[in-house]
Amino acid sequence: MQKYFLGFVGFLFGIVTYAQTQTIDQKVDSLLQKMTLEEKIGQLNQYTSDWHQTGPITINPNKQADIINGQIGSMLNVMGANYTRQYQELAMQSRLKIPLLFGLDVIHGYKTTFPIPLAEAASWDLPAIELSARVAATEAAASGIHWTFAPMVDIARDPRWGRVMEGAGEDTYLGSKIAYARVKGFQGDGLGNLNSVMACAKHFAAYGAAVGGRDYNSVDMSERMLLETYLPPFKAAVDAGAATFMNSFNDINGIPATGNAYIQRDILKGKWNFQGFVLSDWGSIGEMVTHGYAKDPKDAAYLAITAGSDVDMESNAYRYNLAQLVQENKISVTLIDDAVRRILRKKFELGLFEDPYRYADPTRQQEVLFNPEHAKIAREVAAKSVVLLKNEKQILPLSKDLKTIAFIGPMVKLKRANHGFWAIDLKEIDSSYIVSQWEGLQNKVGKNTKLLYAKGCDIESTDKSGFAQAIKVAKKADVVIVSIGERYNMSGEAKSRSNIGIPGVQEDLLKELKKTGKPVVVLINAGRPLVFNWTADNMSTIVYTWWLGSEAGNAIADVLYGDYNPSGKLPMTFPRDEGQIPIYYNHFNTGRPPKDEQDKINVSAYLDLPSSPKYHFGFGLSYTTFQYSDLKISQSQMQTDGSIDVEMKLTNTGEYAGAEVVQLYIKDIVGSVVRPILELKDFQKVNLAPGETQTLHFKIDKEKLSFFNQRLEWTTEPGAFELMIGASSADIRLRANFELTN
Repeated sequence: MQKYFLGFVGFLFGIVTYAQTQTIDQKVDSLLQKMTLEEKIGQLNQYTSDWHQTGPITINPNKQADIINGQIGSMLNVMGANYTRQYQELAMQSRLKIPLLFGLDVIHGYKTTFPIPLAEAASWDLPAIELSARVAATEAAASGIHWTFAPMVDIARDPRWGRVMEGAGEDTYLGSKIAYARVKGFQGDGLGNLNSVMACAKHFAAYGAAVGGRDYNSVDMSERMLLETYLPPFKAAVDAGAATFMNSFNDINGIPATGNAYIQRDILKGKWNFQGFVLSDWGSIGEMVTHGYAKDPKDAAYLAITAGSDVDMESNAYRYNLAQLVQENKISVTLIDDAVRRILRKKFELGLFEDPYRYADPTRQQEVLFNPEHAKIAREVAAKSVVLLKNEKQILPLSKDLKTIAFIGPMVKLKRANHGFWAIDLKEIDSSYIVSQWEGLQNKVGKNTKLLYAKGCDIESTDKSGFAQAIKVAKKADVVIVSIGERYNMSGEAKSRSNIGIPGVQEDLLKELKKTGKPVVVLINAGRPLVFNWTADNMSTIVYTWWLGSEAGNAIADVLYGDYNPSGKLPMTFPRDEGQIPIYYNHFNTGRPPKDEQDKINVSAYLDLPSSPKYHFGFGLSYTTFQYSDLKISQSQMQTDGSIDVEMKLTNTGEYAGAEVVQLYIKDIVGSVVRPILELKDFQKVNLAPGETQTLHFKIDKEKLSFFNQRLEWTTEPGAFELMIGASSADIRLRANFELTN
């Protein structure tokens, strides 16, 4: 008897050991064999919770029953350890007990909010950007979230498009570096760690080039532009290990991205060998009917699944049509199996089959959400994101000896607005942890400094009745700080603007305050580049503060008083007028370029406007000054398989410690296709004490000189190149020439 008992124990041990030693792919295949077609299709359906929507909701009163029946594979807008656990308990009542995935738009923070992504891009600080995503992932994962619908890596050259606030700006190189950093930040040491979430690179692809800057609009561009300018940040996300992709609402040259096999099957899953899964954007599969590309939801489901869209968010097209398409032999079940396999693999990697509730721990959630270190990190990242546009009279940094400061404007005492758009609204947590600009300055000034306040006007109203009080307050002060801009929700999804000027009578308020003769510091709060020509031309001190998150007030005060020397550089070109849009630094030259701003006869120019922008890509001032010197290149000729070492010296020649973003650009003088007038190919952010000099090194290799030729081959061509190093795309300090040979 004992012999049989020991044998049985050994048999059980063997089963357990085998289960433990199975690879994830073996586990996925084993589970897939047990699934019915309906259960497989269930894994491809995603629905929102009923209390928080980020799109037009699909009415489904039977969600709980659907989960129990295995007809839902993932949900969005379900957050909190307790709430996610409740939904997961329903999934554990299903026949195969396949756990749900919980996704959420954790765009720039969870409870602790960081600057909007465009503002973070202005920091040009890749470790800081990665760290902010790391904190966001830690907080979200502690609240039961497995998956963030970020980062958005769309290249955007049109500031009218509201979603510019969600990305990294106009440049492919900078955007690719930031995409990589954000994916690494979200996913940390790998999926399955309790402080990591799956990243989702979006929107695939070219969404940022929507015609007219109008959200959800068409995109029409050459294939070379698509490959060379708009796709590289997505490839960087793949290289960083992004678990998922989200396709985009737009069509690309007449083919909706959701049904576009070329970008999803041929490029993403084919050429790039992406092993994760692709999610539709909200309802975008069903919207192919409205596009006029699909005749009905069944046709849309066919087009989407064959094109490579694995998960249907909120359109019900897969749920009600895929099984029939299989039964009619319109599609093969292997297409569905491939999509399900990709999803199950991620659920195994997250450890959800071992413990479906491992992310739903209320005690850990409480500890993580109120970790004071997160606020410190948010404050530092926010300060790094501020861009100093003008400081002609050296009003900044403010003196600690000021007796009276007037803080005026409609933004001064706002709290939740500092989050910016795409922030998580934790209804159970009050807004006391968000630091307003008023509170930040209160925290900073000494006991001998008096703060005075006046609202002056509202953001959009034309009412000037508050001007008198603002002027009265300003006249009592040594320095006036005025906080103006656009509403926090005037940028974001579906927030396109044809007029991107400062709304209402805010600039009129500035005009009146300038008449007082008092020193005036202007803070501009925005989610996009704005047009503010009068302010730019007439005010001596301008600070672009974007929307900086929950530590906005403290970070702004740090910058105003010089406890942090501003180091931000613009990640987008700022136009003089909407008539210049789209406007970006790395444009092609024409056969008739103007010689200067006055040259307007038979050249590529506007009769009524300079061709140059108001503020150039890469521009940003500091309280100190930097000298660029001693440029050396290791050789003047480079073979295709070789490289050139570049050396230069940077010296802090001012009175304050500070950081400079040294930018390296390259121009291909002659090519088989026209090349941009210059292209960012490298950068370094360097901190220097006053008087300190540091030697910097860059490397030029084949990759930095490659482009897509007429045959759409990624290649180099022999010829002459110009290397430029400077403080912005328009402030080149050092130049050298070299030649590429075979």
